Amino acid sequence: MEGTDGGRSGGATIIDFSQIRHPPAPGTASGSDPAIVAFDRRELNEILNVYGRMVAAGEWRDYAIDMLKDRAVFSIFRRTSEMPLFRVEKTPRLARRQGAFSVTAAGGLVMKRGHELRQVLRVFDKALRSVEER
Repeated sequence: MEGTDGGRSGGATIIDFSQIRHPPAPGTASGSDPAIVAFDRRELNEILNVYGRMVAAGEWRDYAIDMLKDRAVFSIFRRTSEMPLFRVEKTPRLARRQGAFSVTAAGGLVMKRGHELRQVLRVFDKALRSVEER
């Protein structure tokens, strides 16, 4: 990493993905930073399955994925320039309480929350049925 400015280059943050996937043990030199929360392959596959069906129905057109220190967010947009219609969130610190997964509408209303992502994503089944019946 010669020539980098403390991990920053041209305003962008450089992330070593090996540190995210396999964070160092607590107490080691760089173990004080918490790992970034992300969707695993299975979770992302389930989300993209629903997303793909809604895109095919013409309801959704874009998405964004944010991986933060405390949660991962899959934002769904009707148009790129708008606020997200829905957010599918994974918040591990809520896993033992009401569940790590939630779907939130644009106004901030939590539509469904639970321990299993597949069950939480069923909130979109009604929308898919009504779109398919048109």
